[in-house]
Amino acid sequence: MSRAIKNIFTEGAISPLFISESIAKHATKKDIGAHSIFLGQIREDVVDGKTVAAIEYTAYEEMVLEKMHEIREDIFLKYDLTCMHVHHSLGTISAGEICLFVFTSSKHRIAAMEACNELVERIKSELQIWGREIFNDESHQWKVNK
Repeated sequence: MSRAIKNIFTEGAISPLFISESIAKHATKKDIGAHSIFLGQIREDVVDGKTVAAIEYTAYEEMVLEKMHEIREDIFLKYDLTCMHVHHSLGTISAGEICLFVFTSSKHRIAAMEACNELVERIKSELQIWGREIFNDESHQWKVNK
């Protein structure tokens, strides 16, 4: 079954309230036995003596959404999932704020956990989302995913 292309982008940080409400909505789904959740948070790294204050995310949105749709379909074929949700920030996200929320649900924990892990790895390696680290002194550099 082919699913519709979903917009994964959120302007600004992903709020803890949005995350908790997303989780709470699944309480009515009685066929779910496990959820796996990944939250990506901006670290206040020190690079060459400068402290990261924020990361500014940009993307070629249409291309990313098409690729994310392919990844989504692959993951649904590979794992027995009930639900899958991905939210990625665009714009400037301050240190300490959430920039990525990945949420998978299944009847069983192994499928939910493995799907969530693979999904995060593929998002980081395959999606053309760029992060520019902004330092406390207002200088910047392009971030390399690790």
